[in-house]
Amino acid sequence: MRIMMAMLTVPTLAAALSAGAATNPVTFGDDVAFLKQYTEVVTLSDAQNEAQVAVVPAYQGRVMTSSAAGADGISFGWINRELISSKKTVPHINVFGGEDRFWMGPEGGQFAIFFSKGDAFDLEHWQTPAVIDTDAYELVSKTADSAVFTKTAQVTNWTGTKFDVQIDRAVKLLNAEKASALLKVTVPKSVKMVGIETDNKITNVGGQAWTKETGLLSVWILGMFNPSPETTIVIPFVAGDEAQLGPKVNDAYFGKVPADRLVVKDDVLFFSGDGKYRSKIGLSPLRAKTFAGSYDEGNKVLTLVQYTKPKGATDYVNSMWEMQKEPFAGDVVNSYNDGPPEPGKKPLGPFYELETSSPAAALAPKASLSHVHRTFHFQGAENDLDALAQATLGVSLADIKAAFK
Repeated sequence: MRIMMAMLTVPTLAAALSAGAATNPVTFGDDVAFLKQYTEVVTLSDAQNEAQVAVVPAYQGRVMTSSAAGADGISFGWINRELISSKKTVPHINVFGGEDRFWMGPEGGQFAIFFSKGDAFDLEHWQTPAVIDTDAYELVSKTADSAVFTKTAQVTNWTGTKFDVQIDRAVKLLNAEKASALLKVTVPKSVKMVGIETDNKITNVGGQAWTKETGLLSVWILGMFNPSPETTIVIPFVAGDEAQLGPKVNDAYFGKVPADRLVVKDDVLFFSGDGKYRSKIGLSPLRAKTFAGSYDEGNKVLTLVQYTKPKGATDYVNSMWEMQKEPFAGDVVNSYNDGPPEPGKKPLGPFYELETSSPAAALAPKASLSHVHRTFHFQGAENDLDALAQATLGVSLADIKAAFK
């Protein structure tokens, strides 16, 4: 979530559901049954019905949740039951949840698509475009383990530039063999896993080129997950001198993150995913690698996010709520930990997020940009998960567990 978003007053998941996440998690079957009361659900599964994914066309082809162990397995995505069951939409944004949702940037600044032309960059005027908030996407095709969605829309940025854009979104399951190849590590047979890939393409279907002078769009994928006191977010980054590479991390979104919630080493950071303190971090293109993840010690679940980061790309849209001196100096990877916006107020969820973005899309008419975002959940014995963590995140589970102790 971006700046000030957690100040919104929207319905949230009942506290009892999230508070017991580490010891009594909601099952995938429970969440799918709930969703089917209110909307169409497209369920993808492997041949054994172990790895399963729930996708909702009405929520922009959003991956709502997944399981590595069938209907009785842990439901990994955070779902806003209170908002969905209300059958209402609310101002500014509808936080339905979901562990892979399609968005576009930038959010703030002179090229923002969340503010109308000339409006102040404040909460009163902030509005998520319908195409990434309330519009349904068309289900083009479906197989047992994949689904393809499409949507065409026009969005207008703060300066008045209009973008005619076609969105094509393909969701598919990734088996252990494919995961091993992508992650360059062997997934042990004793580990239960579910892998999800979304290929998100935007195409300029208008008659004018998209240029930096009048603003650009980007693909922005956000994953919302169930928090717990034993969940730690892990993001490796490029080590090096700040004079050459810039700050290791941007932790100023909601004010500097306290040291007991963000530990920054030479080439990796640890960030709390407990859903109790509103905070956000971001990494620049010079610092970001192609992995981020988290470890839920209570449920023995290692989550990995992998994404496409084109070599040499440096122009990423800036979403800060201000007139920007550098509108293409934005983040590539972000993580958000939800919490009360102020003492006594309800959080949005709570949940935590892992987010990735594409470069800014300078597209001629009929040209396209694609951004691939993958989410993997591994559940099993810690010695097996440890090898996966070291191979991808560069740290051991012992390192992760010791980060805040």
